[in-house]
Amino acid sequence: MAVLGFIGMGNMGYAMLKGVKNILEKKDIIFHSNTKEKMEHIRAVEQIEYANSNSQVVSDAKYIVLAVKPQMFEKIISEINDNFTSEHIVISLAPGFTIEQLRSMIPSARVVRAMPNTPAMVGAGMTGICYDKKEFNAKEEEMLQKIFTSFGKMQIVDEKLMNSVVCASGSSPAYVFLFIEALADSVVKCGMTRAEAYEFVAQTVLGSAKLMMETGFHPGVLKDMVCSPGGTTIAGVEQLEKNGFRKAVFSATEACFEKCNQIK
Repeated sequence: MAVLGFIGMGNMGYAMLKGVKNILEKKDIIFHSNTKEKMEHIRAVEQIEYANSNSQVVSDAKYIVLAVKPQMFEKIISEINDNFTSEHIVISLAPGFTIEQLRSMIPSARVVRAMPNTPAMVGAGMTGICYDKKEFNAKEEEMLQKIFTSFGKMQIVDEKLMNSVVCASGSSPAYVFLFIEALADSVVKCGMTRAEAYEFVAQTVLGSAKLMMETGFHPGVLKDMVCSPGGTTIAGVEQLEKNGFRKAVFSATEACFEKCNQIK
């Protein structure tokens, strides 16, 4: 019998699968996707067997990751609900569905809400999770930590903050990529090749984040370290402020947060 089963093999499910290969034996992982071609490909590349149905995943594993699109969530659960028992731990990646809602949809199993992000694909993910600690023993909690740290960092948060996690780390990689693309485009205009621009900008984003995390300095302090009086950087910062850089970020977060609240 497997330990961990995946229902859904999109970008997030596949990223998690590649991470947990580092903590579990391949025989302890099973998955199913709605595309036979994708399942065959993953089996060939990762040497992990796939199940013939979502129901088989539930029957063969204790920890079940529901990595399907939110609009398919209720349909998939209705198809597999009879296979769950009190021994199962269901890990939901769907934004918007509360623990209470998940319990009503999957009354037999215990549930965990999780919001990983796409940097998990390179082992640098950030995941927020929440669950009712009274329902889990120490060994199960340890396994949850192992699962979510196998592809990056994790933080247990109060459930009321889960939609904020979506804003902070779940959706925001798209904004970072948009910033990288925009900054690279702007320096291409200044004469740099596109390949050079992407390398310079991406490494700068990576290094800036690393500098903040390893020094523990406030981002404002680090910004001020770059902004010499009357220099080039403060001139650029002035234009970002004039053109609503912070307001745009606030507006994006507000829209993301509101969308989370609308998902039912």
